[in-house]
Amino acid sequence: MTTLRTPRLTLRRWREDDVAPMAAINADPEVMRWVGDGSARDRAATEDGIAAWEREWEQRGLGPFAVEVRETGRLAGMAGLTVPDFLPEILPAVEIGWRLGRPYWGRGLATEAARVVLDFALRDRGLARVVGVHAVGDAASEAVLRTLGMRPERETTHPAYGLPLCVHVIETRCA
Repeated sequence: MTTLRTPRLTLRRWREDDVAPMAAINADPEVMRWVGDGSARDRAATEDGIAAWEREWEQRGLGPFAVEVRETGRLAGMAGLTVPDFLPEILPAVEIGWRLGRPYWGRGLATEAARVVLDFALRDRGLARVVGVHAVGDAASEAVLRTLGMRPERETTHPAYGLPLCVHVIETRCA
């Protein structure tokens, strides 16, 4: 079972006791503003989401991690890798993403989590290309992607919601 560590965070697989804190994060409209159609999600949707993330791990050997603050042991949110099936025009691809509760914003934790996930993708999983997709206007996510060294590749539209999206990419090549 894969566990990643940074100075302040532990990224690990999901546990039953993660449902309630992740449901609280997903119920916050400000957290969910840039996710999907921007709607908050209830506990049942969170349970379904975590189950889907665990299926990603079982079927593909990658998925979103639970992000835990090492000092407190509290769940801060999620960060990890998924296949962006909702955007067939960018496939094949693996997408990096994250979602943290508001108490964890503005402290560099999203960047810290995303950096260790990107390293996991490129080094441990041997991926040559990773994408990051954010809603146009989501300056915080764009800043994290740029800090990771990802460059804008294209704009597209979310097929289900009609919202403009920006796709960033990082690629590794043999010399």
